[in-house]
Amino acid sequence: ITRANAGKDVLLIDGDEQHTAVTFTELRTQLLGAPGYTAVSLQGAALRTQVRQLAPKYDDLIIDVGGRDTGSLRAALLVSQTLLIPVQPRSFDIWAVDQMAELVKEAREINDDLRAFAVLNAADAQGRDNADAAEAIQEVEGIILLPVMIGRRKAFPNAAAGGKAVTEQTPKDAKATQELHTLLKAVYTA
Repeated sequence: ITRANAGKDVLLIDGDEQHTAVTFTELRTQLLGAPGYTAVSLQGAALRTQVRQLAPKYDDLIIDVGGRDTGSLRAALLVSQTLLIPVQPRSFDIWAVDQMAELVKEAREINDDLRAFAVLNAADAQGRDNADAAEAIQEVEGIILLPVMIGRRKAFPNAAAGGKAVTEQTPKDAKATQELHTLLKAVYTA
């Protein structure tokens, strides 16, 4: 949404079996009239084939495939330039980064341009968990931890429930908006 609001022609591809991106887009359209971007649902090999055909027509293609090892995730890794792995500072999420690193390694045998970033998401307001998680992620070969943390803030689910990005929510949550802008800058300028 933020990229589209900045004037980019964005295609959102929902490759996740839960169809969260398409469901959100339907909600956004119902509540606001138009999403401001194009959304489609593609899975498995169709995702890989269609992305190659659609890529020249859009400024940005964003693929949501979830974090499980599926045909859609593997297909997306073969056609993507950048992988963003949101990681909560919890043991299970951190352990999953190792599994994702293995998939990235395999994908790079075909797609050697693939960049893989992790970002701490739903980070704690205090305590050692964020620092411990960051330390563990930095040790994973092939994954770069971005110097950004997205806090666990009510602003994100509240905005989503209204079909909006946190940057569109009124009143604005300055911290949540700044975190999102910092993340986008890190991903698009890295």
